Order: sequence, then C-alpha cells, then structure tokens
Amino acid sequence: MIRLGLRLTLANGRAALLRFVLIAVAVALGTALLLATVAGVRAVDTQLGRGAWMRGQQAAGVAAADPVVWSNREDYFNGASIWRIDIGFQGDHPPAVPGMARLPGPGEYYVTQALHDLIAAHPADQLGARFPGREAGIVEDRAVPSPDSLVAVVGRTPAEVRAIPRAHEVTAISNEPLQLPAAAMDLVLSVIAGGLLFPLLVFIGTATRLAATRREQRFAAMRLVGATPRQVTALAAVESGVAAVVGTVAGFALFPALRAGLAAVPLSTERFFPADITPGPVLAVLIALGVPLGAIAAAALAMRRVRISPLGVVRQVTPKPPRAWRLIPMAVGLLELAYFIGRRPETSSGQTAAFLPGFLLVMIGLVIAGPWLTMTAARLLARRARRLPTLVAARRLADNPQAAFRAVSGVMLALFVVSVATGVIGTMNDERGVHYGRLAAVTLVQFTGREGLPADLTLPPVEGVTFAVTLPRNPDDGPSNLIACADLARIPQYGACPAGAQYAQIWGNLVGFDQVRTGVGAATVWPASPLTAAQVAQLPPDTLVVGLDGDPATTERARTAMVLAFPDYEVPPMTDVERGSNARTQMALFQRLANVIMLFSLPIAGCSLAVSVASGLADRRRPFSLLRLTGVPLRMLRRVVALESAVPLLAVAVLAGATGFGAAQLFLRAQMGYTLTAPGWSYYALTALGLAVSLGIIASTLPLLSRMTGPETARNE
Repeated sequence: MIRLGLRLTLANGRAALLRFVLIAVAVALGTALLLATVAGVRAVDTQLGRGAWMRGQQAAGVAAADPVVWSNREDYFNGASIWRIDIGFQGDHPPAVPGMARLPGPGEYYVTQALHDLIAAHPADQLGARFPGREAGIVEDRAVPSPDSLVAVVGRTPAEVRAIPRAHEVTAISNEPLQLPAAAMDLVLSVIAGGLLFPLLVFIGTATRLAATRREQRFAAMRLVGATPRQVTALAAVESGVAAVVGTVAGFALFPALRAGLAAVPLSTERFFPADITPGPVLAVLIALGVPLGAIAAAALAMRRVRISPLGVVRQVTPKPPRAWRLIPMAVGLLELAYFIGRRPETSSGQTAAFLPGFLLVMIGLVIAGPWLTMTAARLLARRARRLPTLVAARRLADNPQAAFRAVSGVMLALFVVSVATGVIGTMNDERGVHYGRLAAVTLVQFTGREGLPADLTLPPVEGVTFAVTLPRNPDDGPSNLIACADLARIPQYGACPAGAQYAQIWGNLVGFDQVRTGVGAATVWPASPLTAAQVAQLPPDTLVVGLDGDPATTERARTAMVLAFPDYEVPPMTDVERGSNARTQMALFQRLANVIMLFSLPIAGCSLAVSVASGLADRRRPFSLLRLTGVPLRMLRRVVALESAVPLLAVAVLAGATGFGAAQLFLRAQMGYTLTAPGWSYYALTALGLAVSLGIIASTLPLLSRMTGPETARNE
C-alpha cells in the first residue's frame, strides 16, 4: 500500500503532482509560522532569565563571598528607561556577576553596549556625567535581556550605597530567572494559542484537504472495485503524509528567515537576541512529528464517508444538514463568563481557571456553530434571491455548509480574538490609562519620607531651566504636598489656588493618583492649606519641581544636574509624561500583543481562504465545465464562486465581532467591573482591511475559472 500510495502521489499525472506541491508549500508556511510562534513565547522567558542577576537577590546554596552593598534604581533618558545598579564591595573577594570580568570599584562603571553608544552620542552634561569615573568595560550580551537594554553598574563606596533607600547586602548573586505567576503565563499562552495557533492549525488542516472531494471520489471508486477500508485509509494517509513531511522539512528550512524578522519585533518591551528565538529541542521534535501525524490523522478522518458509504460519495449524496444544537457550546461559554459577574475568584490562579475555559469554549463553540450559521445565512439568501447566480450560490451553500465554513473559519477565529483583545485593551486603556498629556515641560524628583534634607532644595544653574520649586510635605489630611500659590501660578496647566489662599494642597507628582484617569487641567482648583508661611518653612521638603523650556537637551541637562545634586535618590527625576510610563508600558505590552495577533492571524486566515477557494475550484471544475458547455456565461460562474465565498465570510465576520465584544464585556464586568468602551477607528479600519484582503484573495482566484473549465476539461475528466 505504501508503494502504491507513493505512486499515486508522485506519478499520477500533472494534477496529482500539482496537488502535492500545493499541500507541501502550504504545510511549509504553516510549520514555519508555528515554529516562529512557539519560539517567540520561549524568547520572552529566555529574556527574563538573562537579566535575573540585575535584581541583586541573594543566591541560595552558593558559597558566600565578601559582602556587596547593592542598590537597584531606575533612570531615564529621552523617555527610555535606564536600569542603574550601584554597588560597593567590601573585601578582596566579591561575588561573581555574569557578563563582567570583575565588579567595578569606586570611580568605575560598566555599561551595556546600547548605553555605551548612547553616552558616546550625547554631551556629558546630558547623560555621561551621571556615571562618575571611567568606563571599566561593557556588560556582555549573555548577561543582558536585549540588545536595546540600557544598564549601568556603577562602583561606589559601601557607605554611599547604603545611603540609597532599599540598598541591601548580598554575598552571592542569584541568577535564577524571575518566575512569572502561573496565571499570567497561562493567560499569555492562551492569547497566543487563540490568536495564532488556532488559525495556524486551521491553515495546515485546510492545506492537507486540497482537492478532498476528488480524492474522496477516487478512493470511493477503489472501494467499489474491492479495496478494503484499511487499504483506502492507508493510501490516503500516505498521500497526505508524504506531502506533509516534505512541507514540514521545508518549514524548518524557512524558519531562520522568519527568526531574523521576529528578532526585530519587540514582543516584550525590548527586542530579542536572534539566538534566543528558538523553539527548543523538545518542542521542535513535537512539531516535526506532530504536523505530519496530524495530516495523516486528518486524511484518515476525511475517509470516514468513503469507509461507511462509498456509493453515496460517488453519487454525491448531500450530507446531512447541521442542527441547531451546535450553538450550545458557544452559549455555554458565554454563560460561564457571565456566571462570574459578582463572583470573581480572589486569587489570580482562580481567575484564570474561571475565565480561560470560558474563552476557549466560546472559540471552540464558534467553530462548531459555524456550519449551522452558514446554512442559516444561505437559506435566508435563497429566499431573497432575485438572480440565478445568487440562487445557485445560496443552494450550494445550504447543501454543504461545512465545506463553505471551513474556508472562512480561520478568518472568523482571527476576528474573534482581535475583537476580544481590542475590547479588553481599549477599555483598560480608557479606565486605567494615564492621561497626563504634555501639559507642561516639568520634571521633578521626590524624596518621600527622607530625613535630613535642607528646607530649600537647590539646583545648580542649568541652561534652559526656568524655575525650581520645593514642595514640602503636607502634615494635614488631603493631598501629600503643599505648594505656594505664586509657584503654582507658574504652571497653570496643573491647576490653581482658591481665591485668597497663600498655599494649596497638591500631590507631589502634580496630578495625583485618583485624577490620573481623567487628567488635571487649568480648571482644577486645589484645596487651600490653612498653614502660614512661617509654619510651611518648618516642614521637611519632599519634592523638587523644575520648570523646563521644552528642549529635550534641557530636560536631560536638568535631569543630570538633579542626579548629581541628589545621588541617593530613590524615585528618579521624571517628566510629566514619564511619570505614567509604568502604566503606559503595561498597556503598550497588551496593545503590542494585540497588534501581533492582528498582523499575523489575519494573513494566516487569508492564506487558509486562498487554499480553500482554489481547492473548491479544483474539485468542481468538471461541473463548471459542463455548465459552460450548456451555455452558462463565465461571468455568471464567477458570481457564483464569489458569492459562495463572500456570503459566509461576511456572515462569520459579523458573528465573530459581535461574539468577541460580548465575551469581552462579560469578562470586563466580572473581572474589573468595567463597561465595554466602543472600539476606535483603528479596529474598524483593520477589520475592513482584513475583509478587503480576503475578498481580494477570492477575486484573485476567479481568473482560474477560465483555464479550469474549458471544453477539454469536460472531455478529460
């Protein structure tokens, strides 16, 4: 059977060879994208492990060395975050740190290559002066998360480092990667699986079913002349398996090209090293074996009708229509999400266990319900049909909705995931996003709870700095700080004092923490402080606010001056935009994940659609040829094919979008108590673009009709 199967696959004429090549190419693309998806997820984990030592955690079970005083802090340059590590070692045998031949002593520092280049490209008073002394070397790539990482390891005396808040001693540096919570990792993997793996698996499955109808007819004829079900199944498995094996090998060969492109995409906050983008030996073996085995299993399942009723296949018996019970899994998934409104589990693992099955059940339910919905849409179309192409297309869709839906199932899953991601992320951005805006060119440094500071914090003269204001700590209830009304008048974008007040109560970051969701503007009136000028003068300082002229160079000169004037800062000097960077970074990560899903899943779904349409044309070229011989115009056949593909595509697009936003609303209400925010224009633009591309793919296959349905086809088939 294997030898016969190989002969039927490779030496059964031009059509069989073309089918083999198309299946192999499609499987190669699917395998390469699957490898890239798995490698991208692993690269995130590897990236976390590379920078584990930077936390300065004590290693367990390691021989202790002379203690090192260690401090981790953040700094900024032009909006980019710099991770600064200050160390002061005591003794001649400090602990080893990855990526450096030795720890820097006082007056020395190590930097990453990216930070070295940044220092070299800018004047010292903007960046380099923050790291006093000389550069002792470059931190090796193996010890930093990304080629874009900005990290500085600054040597100082132990006493200087101890003055920094949260400094601690370590005798052995832990290099264990930070363990993400299982719930967070499950959530990431589920989003990746739903957004990328499902369309990929649909694509690979669609590719292995190329010309499935013609193969069914051929194998059914073999059954009628005496072939056993086992022999037919073996022939089908060989035919699909050989093409899948060739495609899998080609996919592995194509993966390095995708890896180079993936290295430039910052799936996390920074780019990956190309060497980190690898699926790993275990997953690579699973993919290498799983794709061909999956193709063989799909081929065996496709032969079910042949094994049970070969005569029905030959006579083209209409399959049984799908029933309404197919809606049950999707409804159960939505009900599961709705159940947890007001019943949200307290733990993150419990929340994942609550919501993840619901989303997966909805996705599976969409796939199960798709044929029934396609049949329903086709019957409605048939009732309203006024022209022959519309009626023919509607009847064909109603007769075999499973095949029609299979062509657009990848698009539906992609649109569902994009709708869920857009709904959840857009609402979280609206509810949690920091709307500081660029209200004023201001930077500040905070010293919350610091003792021993002078009453009036001063800053050396810096070109471009318009003013420097000290905000003392507020001893009363209310906002954390006080500001002189004369000083607040210099930055009216942040509000005003009540009439007649000398001092106002204001938050140290000038906008507060409750107001950051709506922003603070000139109309804001801060509460007055009852304290007198003499009483305020006795209060400890808490924050230094510096006004800038808007020039980025001025911002960095002022920041450098503040770092040098207050070297033991805990909260770094930040502009009004940078103060919300943590919240924006989290939202940006979510948005980037959604963008990756959008950019990858829709083209994958489009490829599935192209393969399905081409396969359908190949399966029906004889009926279409006979119709042309009877006088049916070619343009009418093209309308039939276009309607057969466009109707289920548009129907499932509406269903996927509505279901996605419905699931997002249930999740937001249950998890966060939010109400879904209407998506922005970008969602509609992307959806329209995706549908336009899909319709364009359908249109690009229509010229094949003229070549596939000529008179010679009717004679030779």
